[in-house]
Amino acid sequence: MTRVLVPMLSEPPARPVGGVVRAFDGATMGTTWSVKAVLPVTTDLAAMTAMVQRALDKVVAEMSAWDPMSALSRFNRSAPGTWTVLPVGFATVLRRALEVAADSDGAFDPTLGAVTDLWGFGPRPFSGEPPSADALDAARAPMGWRRVTLDGDALFQPGGLHIDLNGIAKGFGVDEAARALDRAGVRSYLVEVGGELRGTGAKPDGQPWWVELERPPLAGANDEASPRTLLALHGLSVATSGDYRRFFDHAGKRYAHTLDPASGAPCDAGVVSVTVIHPECMTADALATALTVLGPDAAIAFATARNLPALVVTRGPNGLSERLSPALQAMLDE
Repeated sequence: MTRVLVPMLSEPPARPVGGVVRAFDGATMGTTWSVKAVLPVTTDLAAMTAMVQRALDKVVAEMSAWDPMSALSRFNRSAPGTWTVLPVGFATVLRRALEVAADSDGAFDPTLGAVTDLWGFGPRPFSGEPPSADALDAARAPMGWRRVTLDGDALFQPGGLHIDLNGIAKGFGVDEAARALDRAGVRSYLVEVGGELRGTGAKPDGQPWWVELERPPLAGANDEASPRTLLALHGLSVATSGDYRRFFDHAGKRYAHTLDPASGAPCDAGVVSVTVIHPECMTADALATALTVLGPDAAIAFATARNLPALVVTRGPNGLSERLSPALQAMLDE
């Protein structure tokens, strides 16, 4: 069974005049990126590839916890009581992260850097075992999004604050790649970075960019009936947070990479994945994480109150089950 999601549009995407679909790709943020775009046959794909790569490399240089010389790493090492003027992109992402943190009552928190390292999901070496209670308490002591003071593009270090933008930077990378294509005059494209997507325009045949929403790996026979879901992306982005993407197993228990700021431990609310559709990929990325932390009931309530298209997948004794927010349900082409 295949479900089709069609967003309401004020007008259909214009069919491009001339051009063919060209594809190019690369690597970034420990994953891969790809672009499909309607371009003249004479387009220099090497130059287009380099252009998108530069946009993504800039995001890494500003916000990577794995690069010790990134702007984020330098801030995390800064002395207590000092201010750091952030690059524009970093400041933009942090502002949006703080907005999502406030709106979700801290379910999304960009100050989990030290805790993320303890659980083995950051750049530091990991023992393979969950951290001790004492180590976790020590790492959590200086965290908290309310401790973040951002004055314009200047960020204050109160002492021990470790910013972590892994839950939003990849989405911002998608947005930056899209903006680079916009500046180059490309009017129809599909951008993907590590599974996060943004599309606009139409293909030469007039069709939009159709994408299949990510589904968790099947956990049992009952999950075979889970429908494929196709979405027409025009001026929209889609991001998915899933407990199967990054995890480790210890003593018979699986620990996923999405951490609950309230406990400092991996989420254990039964949510397998959350997919969010939004015009801006960095916002979709952050909201997918926030809804995962909130848990299935609160996630649907949050999405309903904000008219947010969201798909929440949970795991129960009978396998996987799905819940669609009203805004996503309204997109279904019955």
